[in-house]
Amino acid sequence: MKKLTLLQTLIHIGSLFSLAKLFFDYFTNNFSPNPIQDLEQQTGFAAITLLILSLATTPLRTLFNWKAPSKHRRALGLYAFLYATLHVTIYLAIDYAFDLNLLIEATLEKRYTLIGTIGYLLLIPLAITSYKWGMKKVGKNWKKLHRLVYLIAPMLILHFAWARKGDIFSLQGNVLQPFIYALLVILFLVLRIPAIRKKIISLRK
Repeated sequence: MKKLTLLQTLIHIGSLFSLAKLFFDYFTNNFSPNPIQDLEQQTGFAAITLLILSLATTPLRTLFNWKAPSKHRRALGLYAFLYATLHVTIYLAIDYAFDLNLLIEATLEKRYTLIGTIGYLLLIPLAITSYKWGMKKVGKNWKKLHRLVYLIAPMLILHFAWARKGDIFSLQGNVLQPFIYALLVILFLVLRIPAIRKKIISLRK
């Protein structure tokens, strides 16, 4: 059995912290008067944070030649999917009690719900094919499939921003966190452009 490295340990502890906090808040009655909203916000925030961290692994390698985080990109992505699934489950089961009519109405009427739903559905095949048997099933198309994350991340940033009261494009309202996350995603995607990545690596060397 392989020993966990310090980075692996920190990733697992950090990724599970939000889940531990949920249990702590539940058993200590530390939620606000709207506990369902607390659950949705905490799980959603954890999901998008971990997804962005998974996107950061390649830029870290490009900028600093730090290769270790790239080895744990899958773990970060799967933790992100875990929290996204909890987020969706709370929304479906607790918030709407699996009422199909209300769910369809909410999805069609609220733009953040619609784009969040699409983003989550696109995450599912990526999570399924993150394991070796899934990679074998997809074969050569695995890399193409997992490039969907470059579309999913901006979609979930919009979901995050639109769920807040305000407008991220005019920087009005409670949009500071979504705005910062949007800048990070743009930066990480730009650093993945082959020409830019090659230029940075040549400058670093």
